[in-house]
Amino acid sequence: MRLVVATCSVEYAGRLSAHLPSAVRLIMLKADGSVSVHSDDRAYKPLNWMTPPCTMTESDRTWTFANSKGETLTITLDEVHLDATQALGSEPGLRKDGVEAHLQELLAADPTTLEDGMRLVKREYPTDIGPVDLLCRDADGRAVAVEIKRRGEIDGVEQLCRYLERLDLDGRLRPVRGIFAAQLVKPQARVLATARGIRCVEVDYDELKGLRADELTLF
Repeated sequence: MRLVVATCSVEYAGRLSAHLPSAVRLIMLKADGSVSVHSDDRAYKPLNWMTPPCTMTESDRTWTFANSKGETLTITLDEVHLDATQALGSEPGLRKDGVEAHLQELLAADPTTLEDGMRLVKREYPTDIGPVDLLCRDADGRAVAVEIKRRGEIDGVEQLCRYLERLDLDGRLRPVRGIFAAQLVKPQARVLATARGIRCVEVDYDELKGLRADELTLF
């Protein structure tokens, strides 16, 4: 990974145009070929970015990134304050908390809980941006990507959208639809999921375990 802190301006050209005037920003270039531009007040979300695969052309103090769709992201460096490169090594992946991991295990064992006729293809199905929790086939044989959360929020829906985008590049799977499963799906997440054509399913953890809530004891 390469991290550059620089006073820079950014131009995006594609389906629309966007301009970031000159200011001090963090530019992150990752080994997967992606680039993202961050400010100091937007938490983790970049101001602008380009996902892999994209190509980088460097000329003087101008970096131009282009993808297969013809979109370009041009960064003009006025002054570089920090330029550091660090190899991160292999990524072991996110370890889910106990409830979330167990939900995945239980739904993988009986995906018909999510939808009649559903069958499991693989848990932790790999994509080039990380594994989707479950890849299934529905009663009609269509591929279904399932993302599982304890609390279903907007971030989880956006994560599933990214997985669906990558999975749809595989002709053996396309078209892939999505299911967002959680113990509780927040209203904002449900609205976004519906807008993206993703089905939301709320699951009862205790019921999946074959227990009733009033049977749980401390000892």
